[in-house]
Amino acid sequence: MKRTIKYNNQIMKKVFLLFLTLLCIPTLWADEKPTFTTSAPDVVAVGDQFRLSYTVSTQKVKNFRAPGSISGFDILMGPSRSQQSSVQIINGQRTSTSTITFTYILLATKEGIFTIPGATIDAEGEKLISNSIQVKVLPEDDTAKKKAQGQNQSDKSSSDEPKVSLSKDDLFITATVNKTNIYEQEALTLTFKIYSAVDLRGFENIKLPDFTGFHSQEIELANQKWGLEHHNGRNYQSTIYRQFVLFPQQAGQLTIEPAQFDAIIAQAIRSIDPFDAFFNGGSNYANVKKTLYTPKITVNVKPLPSGKPATFTGGVGQFTISSSINDTEIKANDAITLKLVISGTGNMKLLSNPAVEFPEDFEIYDPKVNNQVRLTSQGLTGNKSIEYLAIPRHGGTYKIPEVKFSYFDTSSNSYKTLTTEAYTINVQKSKGEGTANQMIADFTNKEEIKVLGEDIRFIKLNDVDLHPRDQFFFGTWGYWLFYIISSVAFILILIAYRKQLAEYANVAKRRVKKANKVAAKRLKSAGKLMERNKKEEFYDETLKALWGYVSDKLNIPVSKLSKDNVEEELTQYGVAKELIKEFIDTLNECEFARYAPGDENQAMDNVYKSAMSIISKMEDSIKKN
Repeated sequence: MKRTIKYNNQIMKKVFLLFLTLLCIPTLWADEKPTFTTSAPDVVAVGDQFRLSYTVSTQKVKNFRAPGSISGFDILMGPSRSQQSSVQIINGQRTSTSTITFTYILLATKEGIFTIPGATIDAEGEKLISNSIQVKVLPEDDTAKKKAQGQNQSDKSSSDEPKVSLSKDDLFITATVNKTNIYEQEALTLTFKIYSAVDLRGFENIKLPDFTGFHSQEIELANQKWGLEHHNGRNYQSTIYRQFVLFPQQAGQLTIEPAQFDAIIAQAIRSIDPFDAFFNGGSNYANVKKTLYTPKITVNVKPLPSGKPATFTGGVGQFTISSSINDTEIKANDAITLKLVISGTGNMKLLSNPAVEFPEDFEIYDPKVNNQVRLTSQGLTGNKSIEYLAIPRHGGTYKIPEVKFSYFDTSSNSYKTLTTEAYTINVQKSKGEGTANQMIADFTNKEEIKVLGEDIRFIKLNDVDLHPRDQFFFGTWGYWLFYIISSVAFILILIAYRKQLAEYANVAKRRVKKANKVAAKRLKSAGKLMERNKKEEFYDETLKALWGYVSDKLNIPVSKLSKDNVEEELTQYGVAKELIKEFIDTLNECEFARYAPGDENQAMDNVYKSAMSIISKMEDSIKKN
C-alpha cells in the first residue's frame, strides 16, 4: 500500500512539472519580440528600377504605413504584400518562422545620396518603426545608350556569320598604389581592381609581376563583393580582385611591371537560326577571350635619413614596446624569463630582436619569438613577443639594464627611441653551488678561460759558472750510467703502461657496448619520475641519460664534455650533421622545458619522447659506421 501511494506521488510530481513547463513556453515565445527591417540596394544608377522592401517577423500585423513620397525616386508600384512561413527541426527541436514583406518598385531619377525613411506598423499590439537606409544614385551611363543604338542599327544588316565586338572600355583591370613616394621598408598597398560592363566568367591565366626590389605579402580577401561604380563616365560592376602589401628593400626608382589577365567573357550574338530565335530569344552566347594588362607603376623609394641610432633594428612604421619579468627574487640555477612585446603597425616581421645586456654570470638561451600579426593595407598590425630565458649560476645582486628600441616613425619622418624599465635581480646562493654535485646541466655551461698573469724571469748576469772548453761530460762513467738506468726505467714503464693500456681498452670497450643499455635504464628511471610528477629529478635523470650515452660512446669523461666539443667528436665518429643538430636541440629542449612556463606534464612527455628517439637514432647511426 505504501509503495502504491509513493508511486502515485511521483506521477503527480511529473505531471505538475510538465504543466509548469507548458505554462512557461508561451512566456518564452512572448519574449521574442518581432522585428521590422528595411532593405534596398546600396548603389543604383539614374534610370534604374529597384525593389524597396519592408519585412516584419510576424503575421499578426495591421496599419502598415510607408513614406508617401521619397526624395530622388519615383514610386512605380506598391506596396505588394507577400508572406512566408518555414519550419525547421534540428536535433529534435522544432523552430518556426513567419514573415510578411511589403515591396515597392522605385525608379531612380537623379544623381546623389538619398535617405529612405522607415515605415511604421502595428505588430502583435506593439507599434514598430523600421530602420532608415541610404541609397547612392550614380549618373546615367551615356556610353551604354550609344552602344545600344549602334546595336539596333547593326541588327538591320543581315549576315551569315555572327559578329562579336568587345571594346577595351567594356572590361579592364586597374593597378593602383596608395602612395608613390615612400621610404625604405615603409608599407605600400598595391590593389588590382576589376571594372566590368560585360558577363565576365573568370580568368584562364594570370601572370603577376615579380615585385623585384620588394618584399611582398598578399592580403587575404574574405568576401569578394561586387558593386556598381561610376568610372570615367560609365557604370561598371567592380570589385577588388587581389591586394598586396609591399615593403621596398632598396632605395631608388622601383618599377612594378604590368600584370597579365586572360579573361573569359560570355557575349550574346544574334542568330539567324529560327529555332534559336524561338527558344533562346534570338540570341546565342559565345565565350570570348580577352587579354588584359595593367599599367606599369613607378615608385620613388627614398633611403632612410642619416643619423640612425645605435639601437635601430630596422623597424619602419609606428611602434610601442613594453617589458616584463617573471621574478626578481630567485636562487642560483633557477631561471628567469624576460619578455619584450613590440606592438604597432609596420614591417613587423622584418624587425630584428632588440639587444638585451644580461650579466656575464648568466647563462643565456636563444630567445623564443612569437608573431601575432595580421596583414592590413597599412602593413603588419599586431605584436611581436620575444622571451629571453636566462639562468644565474651564482648568488649575488645583478642588474639587467633598460632595453632601448629605435625605429623610423613614418608619421613624423624621424627616428624615435623607446626605453623599457631596468630590473634588479637578487640571486640567493643555492645549496649545490660550488660543490662537486652540480647538476648535469652545468656541463653545458661555457665560460671563457681568462689568463690571470704570467711572469718572465730576468736574465742572470752575475755569478755565471763557466767551464773550460776541453772538459766534457760525454764518455765518462756518469754518462754511460745515466743512459743505462734511463733505458732500463723506460723498458719497465713501457711494460707497465702496456698492461694498463690493455686493461683500459677492455674497460672502454665494455663501456661502449653497454652505453645503450645504461641510457635506456636511466630513461626508464626518468619515465617513473615523470609518472610521479617529479619535475626536477626527471630532467636531471634525462640529461644524465643523454650526456652519459655520449660519454660512454666517445669514451670521454662527462666533465670534459660540452655542446661544442660533442659536435666535433660526433662528426669525427661519422655521425650525420642533422643527427648531431637534433641531439643538441634535444639537450636545449630539455634544459628550456625545465624552467619554461606552461603545461609541465606535456613538456616532460615531449622531452622524454625526444630523448628516446635521439638515442635510438644515434645508436643506429654509430652501428652503421
